[in-house]
Amino acid sequence: MSCNETRFLVDTNALSKIGRHRRTTEFFLNRAALPSEVLHEASKSPDIETLQTLEFETTPAVLRALREVMDAVAVEDSTLLDLYRNQGGADPLMIACALVGRNETRQRLFGEEWLIVTEDKAVCTLAGRFGINVVTPGEFARQIDEAAL
Repeated sequence: MSCNETRFLVDTNALSKIGRHRRTTEFFLNRAALPSEVLHEASKSPDIETLQTLEFETTPAVLRALREVMDAVAVEDSTLLDLYRNQGGADPLMIACALVGRNETRQRLFGEEWLIVTEDKAVCTLAGRFGINVVTPGEFARQIDEAAL
């Protein structure tokens, strides 16, 4: 990977929206990262073994960042994470992974920019509060297609 490349943290819904054929491309395999919880949610995917090679592991640094993310969410706010409905488990983790990726990049002269691929409004809003850029699955699919030309 060369310097100043963009890396993409992809949510579960985006995985299905970009389609399995795009998940086999060199662009996707070299630039996508999947938080552990996204892999858990995608465990029934026929290409799960390949997807697992892209895991952004839940390390102590990710857990510390997750705490920072959750501290920014009001207790009564269930738009990002709703434990009672078992919804959004990967969402705060994606933001935490982006924070860790960004922090690791800042320690090097040349590094990657970390973006989140989602259409989830709560993720977009909170990511913006942390200065993390978001792209839609459609925009990500377009970049994958353009890289294949």
